[in-house]
Amino acid sequence: GVDVCYDLDDTPYDAVLVIGGTRQLGKLRRVKRRGVPVVQRLDGINWIHRKRRISWRHTLRAESGNFVLSTIRRYLADRIVYQSEFSRKWWEDWYKPTRIANSVIHNGVDLGLYAPDGPGQRPPDRYRLLVVEGSLGGGYDMGLESAVKLAELLSGQHGFPMELMLVGKVSQAQQTEWNSRSRVPIIWSGQVPHESIPQLDRSAHILFSGDLHPACPNSVIEALACGLPVAAYDTGALRVAVVAFNTGALSELVPASAGRVVPYGGDPWNLDPPDMIPLADAAAEILRDLPKFQAGARAHATSALGLDKMVERYLEVLLPGG
Repeated sequence: GVDVCYDLDDTPYDAVLVIGGTRQLGKLRRVKRRGVPVVQRLDGINWIHRKRRISWRHTLRAESGNFVLSTIRRYLADRIVYQSEFSRKWWEDWYKPTRIANSVIHNGVDLGLYAPDGPGQRPPDRYRLLVVEGSLGGGYDMGLESAVKLAELLSGQHGFPMELMLVGKVSQAQQTEWNSRSRVPIIWSGQVPHESIPQLDRSAHILFSGDLHPACPNSVIEALACGLPVAAYDTGALRVAVVAFNTGALSELVPASAGRVVPYGGDPWNLDPPDMIPLADAAAEILRDLPKFQAGARAHATSALGLDKMVERYLEVLLPGG
C-alpha cells in the first residue's frame, strides 16, 4: 500500500530512504529544506585500503564513498538506520555519535524465494564449500585465501572430499594463481544475477563468509534461508547473523544450529593472519551433522530474518503514524 519512486525529482513524496549514499547531495539538501524526512541506511565503512596497499583507483573510490556517507549522516539525514549494532558502534567510534534519532534494523530476506526447496543439486560424491561475495579483489582477497585453505583443511585433515565454488568478481590473474596453488578443485562462477543465488545456495553444503567486519551480510542471510549452514569468523555482525536473536544484550545471544562462528585468532583490524584450525574444526562439525544444521539454518531464518519484519520496521521509521 506504499507507492515507491527512485528519483528525487519525482515529487511529491513523504520520505526519502537513502541506501548508503548518493552523489546528489545538492538535491538531497533541497529535499531536506522542504521538510521531507531523510532516512539514511548505513552498513559499514570502507577501511581495507587504509591497511593494505591497493590501487589508487580503489583508494580514491573508497575515500570518496566514506566522504559522501559521512556527509549525509552528519548534515542531511533526519534519522539513521544501522544494519546492526556492530555497524552503529563502528560509525560512532570513527565519526562520533549524531544527535539525530537512530535505529538498528537487520536485513531480511524473502523466505518464499530463498527456501530449501527448488532448483539446485548438491554434488553426490563430494562436499561443496560456497563463497558468495560481490568482489574478492581490491584488498579483499584475504577471504579468497582463507576459503582455499579452509577447503584444503577439510579435505586433508578431516577427510571430506571437497570442492570450492566462488561467486563474485575475481580477476583472471587470481584465478590462474589459485588454480596452480590449490589442492582442491575450484569452480569460478564469477558475478551472477541475484536471482541465481538461491539455486547456488541449494547446490552447496556449507557457506564460508569471507568478508571481514560485515555489517549484516546478505549472502549469509540468504544462505540460512535456503537451509545452507554457515561457517565464519567472529568479526562484524556475523555472530549476530548466525545465532538466535534475543531481545536482551548481545552477550545473552544463544548459539543456534544454523552454523558456527569462531574466534579470528588475531587482530582482524590489522589484517593479521586468521587461525584456520578452529574454523576447519567448526566446518567439519557442520558437515558431520548436516541435516541438523540445515534444519537449524532454515529455522533461524524463518524466526528472525524474514522480509516482512524488516519492511514493517522500515515503515515505522519512514512513515511514523502512517
